[in-house]
Amino acid sequence: MTTFNLTEIQEQLNQANEKNSESGVSFNGKSLKLNSEADAEEVVKAIEKCQKLEYLDLEGNTLGPDAAKAVAKALEVKGTSLKRALWKDMFTGRMKTEIPLALEYLGTGLCAAQTRLVELDLSDNAFGPIGVQGLATLLSSSACFTLRELKLNNNGLGITGGKMLAKALLNCHENSSTENGTAPLALRVFIAGRNRLENDGAEALAEVFTKLTTLEEISMPQNGIYHKGVAALAQALSVNPRLKILNLNDNTVGPEGARALAKSLPNLPELEKLNLGDCLLKTRGASVLAEALAKEGAHRNLMELNLSFNEIGAASVNAIAAAVADKQELASLVLDGNVFGSKGRENLKGALTASQKLSVLGSLEEDESESEGDSESADETESDDSDDEGKTSEAEKKDDQETLKVEKDQRNVTVQGFLKNPTAENLLRLQGDKVQLFLEHAKSEDKTAGRIDWNLEGCFKALEKISTKDYFLTETRDALKVFIELPIKTGKVRVDPFQKVKASLKKVLDQI
Repeated sequence: MTTFNLTEIQEQLNQANEKNSESGVSFNGKSLKLNSEADAEEVVKAIEKCQKLEYLDLEGNTLGPDAAKAVAKALEVKGTSLKRALWKDMFTGRMKTEIPLALEYLGTGLCAAQTRLVELDLSDNAFGPIGVQGLATLLSSSACFTLRELKLNNNGLGITGGKMLAKALLNCHENSSTENGTAPLALRVFIAGRNRLENDGAEALAEVFTKLTTLEEISMPQNGIYHKGVAALAQALSVNPRLKILNLNDNTVGPEGARALAKSLPNLPELEKLNLGDCLLKTRGASVLAEALAKEGAHRNLMELNLSFNEIGAASVNAIAAAVADKQELASLVLDGNVFGSKGRENLKGALTASQKLSVLGSLEEDESESEGDSESADETESDDSDDEGKTSEAEKKDDQETLKVEKDQRNVTVQGFLKNPTAENLLRLQGDKVQLFLEHAKSEDKTAGRIDWNLEGCFKALEKISTKDYFLTETRDALKVFIELPIKTGKVRVDPFQKVKASLKKVLDQI
C-alpha cells in the first residue's frame, strides 16, 4: 500500500508555486556578446527597472570581465532579493583568464547586496579548474549560505577543479555554521556531470556530502570514477537519508563499487531514481544491488531503475525481477544493452509478468548475446550462489582483479595510444589536462604516432546513435547530410565501401 507524506507534498507544492510567482530578469537565449560596460547597459537597465529581482537568467549570452563588472554594480543595489542565479552557457568564446575575474566581480556584487541565493546554475561553462578560482570566492561567501541547488554540469573541472570546489563548499559549510543567525549550509541538489572528476575529485566531494547530510539529489555521470571513488561516495550517501535521486551513469562502478553502493542502500529509504547505466556492473554487481533493493519493505518509492549496458548476464534475471516485484511506484526499468541472451530475456519477461511489472520494462533490442551464452552465465551464478565461501571469495577476487587491470590500463594510455585506438574509454583513460595534451601533440614535430586506422563503419554508426540526442546541434545534422552524399576515397580508385552504413545514417537524419 502506497503511503504519502502530506507535509512533504505540501512543501513541494509551495516551492513550485513560489518559483512560478517569482519576478526577475531573463535574457535567456539572446546570444548577446557583452564585452564592455557599455555593452551590458541593456542588462543593467533591466535589472534596475525590476522592482523585486528574485532571479537573473543570463543563459546563452557571453560576458567579459568589464560587462560582468557593470552587472555586478547593478546587483549591489538590486540583488538583495535575488534567489536564483541562472548562469548557464555564459562564457562562450572567453579566454580562460577572463572567466575567474568575471565570476569574482559577480560574486562581489552579490555579497555587497547581502544576497542569499537558493539556486546557482553555472552548467555548460567550460571554465576548467581556473574558473573555479573565481567561483570558490562566491561559494565560500555569505551569498551561498542558503544555497539549496548547485548545478555545475559540463564545466571541465578535472581533479584539480573538483578538489577546489570541495574545499569551497567545506568553507561555506563552516562559515555558515559559525555566523550568528544563520543555519549551516543545507544543500539539497548537487549536479556535476561530465567533469572528469575521477577518483580523487569524487573522494574530495564525498567529504563534503558527509558534512552536509541534507542531499536529495546527486548527479555525477560521465566523470571517469572507478570503484575507489564510488566507495567513498557510497559511504557519504549513507549519512544523507533523504536522497531521492542518484545518477552515476557512465562511470566504472564495477562489481566492487556495486558492493559498496549495496551497503549504503538500506540507509536511503526515500530513493526514487537510481541510474547506474553503463557502469560495468557485470552479473555479480547487478545481483548484489538487486538483493539490496529486494529487501522486504525497502525503497517503496522507487520509480526509475536504470541498469543498462552493464554486461549483466542471464544469471541476474531472477534477482532483478525480485528487486522490483513489490515496487508499486515503479514506472521505468531500463535493462537494454546487457548480455541476457534469448533465454534470459524470456525468463525476465516471465518473472516481470508474474509480478505485473512487464509494462515498465524498456526495450531489450540491444541485448548483446544470444542463447549460446546462457548456459555459461547460469553455471557462473550457480557457482557464485554456492555455500562454499572459498568459491565466492575467488569470484570476488577475479572481479577485483579485472577492475584493477582496467585502472592499470587507464594509467598507460597516451595521446598516441588514443589516436591509434580512438575510443571513448581510451579518452577517459588519458591522465591530466586532455586539451593541453592534444595541443602539445599537435604542435610537436614528433610524428611517430603513425597513420590512424579509423574504423569508419563504427564512426558512422556512432554518429547515427548520437545524432538523435538533444545536444546534437541542428547545424551539425545539416552539415552531415551534405558530407555523407560524397563517396569515401580509398586508395587510387574512387569507391564508396560505406554506402550502406551512410544510407542508414542519412535515413535517421531525415527522420529527425
